[in-house]
Amino acid sequence: MNIIELKQINKFYGEGNNRVHVLKNVDLAIEKGDFVAIIGQSGSGKSTMMNIIGCLDVPTSGSYKINGVEVGKMDKDQLAELRCKTFGFIFQRYNLLTNLKAVDNAALPAVYMGMDAGIRNQRAARLLKSLELGDKLRNKPNELSGGQQQRVSIARALMNGGEVILADEPTGALDSKSGERVMEIIKDLHKQGHTIILVTHDSHIAAQASRIIEIKDGEIVADTRKSSEIYEAAKQPEQITRSRIDALKYSFLESLGMSIYAILSNKMRSLLTMLGIIIGIASVVSVVALGNATQEKIMQQINSMGTNTIDIMPGRGFGDRRSGRVKTLKVSDSEYLSKLSFIANATPNVTVSGNLVYGNNTLTATLRGVGDEYFDVKGKDIALGRIFSKNEVTNAAAVAVIDDNTRNEVFANNPNPVGEIIIFNKKPLTVVGVTEKDNSPGMSSESMNIWTPYTTAMYKINGTNDINSITVRVSDNINSQMAEKSIESILTALHGKKDFFMINTDSIKQTVETTTNMMKLLIAGIAVISLIVGGIGVMNIMLVSVTERTREIGIRMAIGAKQADILQQFLIEAILICILGGFIGVMLSLFIGWAFNTFSEDFGMIFSTASIILALGCSTAIGIIFGYMPAKNASNLNPIDALASE
Repeated sequence: MNIIELKQINKFYGEGNNRVHVLKNVDLAIEKGDFVAIIGQSGSGKSTMMNIIGCLDVPTSGSYKINGVEVGKMDKDQLAELRCKTFGFIFQRYNLLTNLKAVDNAALPAVYMGMDAGIRNQRAARLLKSLELGDKLRNKPNELSGGQQQRVSIARALMNGGEVILADEPTGALDSKSGERVMEIIKDLHKQGHTIILVTHDSHIAAQASRIIEIKDGEIVADTRKSSEIYEAAKQPEQITRSRIDALKYSFLESLGMSIYAILSNKMRSLLTMLGIIIGIASVVSVVALGNATQEKIMQQINSMGTNTIDIMPGRGFGDRRSGRVKTLKVSDSEYLSKLSFIANATPNVTVSGNLVYGNNTLTATLRGVGDEYFDVKGKDIALGRIFSKNEVTNAAAVAVIDDNTRNEVFANNPNPVGEIIIFNKKPLTVVGVTEKDNSPGMSSESMNIWTPYTTAMYKINGTNDINSITVRVSDNINSQMAEKSIESILTALHGKKDFFMINTDSIKQTVETTTNMMKLLIAGIAVISLIVGGIGVMNIMLVSVTERTREIGIRMAIGAKQADILQQFLIEAILICILGGFIGVMLSLFIGWAFNTFSEDFGMIFSTASIILALGCSTAIGIIFGYMPAKNASNLNPIDALASE
């Protein structure tokens, strides 16, 4: 029974005037279990014929059938499956993968057959031992002699059964002794029932076959049978069947393993590839951390002005020159507002500038008359002593709370001035507390501040009922913008006109948040550009990698790898490189943050989990986007062209 049938096969290379007719109307039939030698001089077309038989190349015209099935109607994946299950290749230059051990090289075809790792490694080891390579299982090709490498190649050809063994000048690169050993193995394979097709230009080698076909200038000029020995077809390994999900899982895990091995085998190239990603991810995460820290710092400073507060000032606005003479705000306004359901509390404010006397020192200071809840509203903490009580506000007690600047200026030699008496505008005040140092920006953080009950400031120091402003704290569950509009309506109704303006800290907060978010977005956008540049670098290196590994791709295709297998492997490599680069980039940014926070006391980088996850997501996306083109190029290579590359 014929296993191979060629009818009127023609093969042309080139176009126009450079068009070459390599095979000319070739008719050939080969029986199962036969040993055929194809002989001819270099350029006669014998290797082209073998490549067509092995489905590494396709004829320009004619019919080619294997086991009665027309090959010309098969797509690339079907041809790859045919190479995987039917053919075993023995190449003149061995075509072993240099980064794989002997047992892994021999087992490689079984990967694309779908055989589990344990089973295929056992089978590969058994084949190598049968070829007297039991002590060389862990050796790489550069650690083996030419004859040993060819025997590894033979083991690989037999891995999936090797119903048809295609040997292209199998002894061409060997010394005579190694060549004889290889020919003995090939003859033994014939006796085991394998169909052998051997291509050679050596008549002595060809004479060992049962049938000799001579080809000259693309035509068969002689077909001689020396022996009628045709052995029963070798028993083929059982076909492996998997469910679609199991097949996808197997394929992914195998590609993942091969990709990891390829990355580890080329550490320097992999590191250079991921360098752009590392820098880009570190930049993005660090910039966002700096932006978060800046925003947090500004928010702290705004919160020091008061949380969820509204300041009501006399006049039309900051530019109103008459605002200092407007005295329409009253304590009754503050008392009325404090009774509203959406107001947590309200306190009148009285500001008085004057001379502060203590001992022999006379200094200029600012006194502020406030309510007892002022310190909570403005977020001011007490360092020493206490704040004045509600009862002291009601009774206009002569007590005062001073800030850190006043303590340093007035009580330089007294670390605890609580209980001391100071004179402000000739009125004695007992110090009952000292506030923490104020780090908020502006002149207020540098000036000396004294706080007394607003009743004390009004009646004992100013001698009037006038107040300078009202500070309102809105309840936590109330929208401050709505509260502002309500206060405006109420006070306008009480005064008969709008003779005041308001400063809403929540509005300032929202404006600052919006501004800082835009700045973070802008800077992060610049950092993302570096990610894109890194992605282009990944694509370029992967394209170079495809070029460097073209021969490897050809070998994998020759032993049964489908386009999807090649695409998946190179794509996973690109993704792994980008994910690893992203992880290293995140670690680098965290190290930068740790170093920055160690040496910076007042300002520290704040890392966001969301930004880290987003950065890693970006690096994965870059691997997919920029890795797809090189991977696609690799999968589209022609097996015979890839094998011919250097």
